[in-house]
Amino acid sequence: MSEVRDNVVPHARVRSLREAIRKVRLAEIERADVVVDLQESERARLEMLSEELQEVFREVPEDDDQFSFHIVGGSQPRLWIDMTSHVIMARDKHTYRFVKDTRMGRVVLLETANIDDMADCITEYIAERIIEKDLFLEGDWLMNRLRGKDADKQKALELLAQHKATQKPEANASFWRGMFLFVLGLMAGAAALVVYAWFFVASP
Repeated sequence: MSEVRDNVVPHARVRSLREAIRKVRLAEIERADVVVDLQESERARLEMLSEELQEVFREVPEDDDQFSFHIVGGSQPRLWIDMTSHVIMARDKHTYRFVKDTRMGRVVLLETANIDDMADCITEYIAERIIEKDLFLEGDWLMNRLRGKDADKQKALELLAQHKATQKPEANASFWRGMFLFVLGLMAGAAALVVYAWFFVASP
C-alpha cells in the first residue's frame, strides 16, 4: 500500500487549448492523407504554418514590399516568404522544407517536421532580411551624402577656377601697364641725360 507524503506538491499540469487544437488538426490531416488528394494535405499543413506566423507577418512594416506571405497551389503547394524563399513539404508530406533560390542554386535553410522550429526559423529569416534592408538603405544614404559633398567640392573648385580665370587678364594688364610706365620712365631719364650732356657738358 502506497503512502502519500504530506510535503509533496502534485505536479500542476498545464493545458493549452491552442496545442490541443493543433493536435486535433494534425490528426485530421493524417487521416485525410489516406482519403484525399495529397496536394490538399500539403496545403493544409502549409496553412497551419502560415497561421503560426500571422503575428509575425502583421509586425512587418507596411512599406516593406520585399515579402509576399501567401500560399500558391499547383503540383506542389508553396508558402512564399519573399521572392527567393518559400516553404514546401518534403516527400514524406510531413516534413517542412524551407528553401531559398540563390545564384549558386537552391539552398535548404531548414528541414524539420516540427512546426514551431520552422516558424522560429522563418521569423529569424524575416528579421535578418529587414535588418539587411535597413543597412542597405543607410549605406545608400551615406553614399548619396558623400556624393553630395564631392559635388559641392567640385563646384567650389570650378568657382575658384573661374575666379582665377577672370583675375588673370586683369593681372596681365596691370603687369604690362607697369612695364610700360617703367620703360617710359627709362626713356624719360635717358632723354634728360642727353639734354643735360648737350647743354652743360658740351658747352665751353
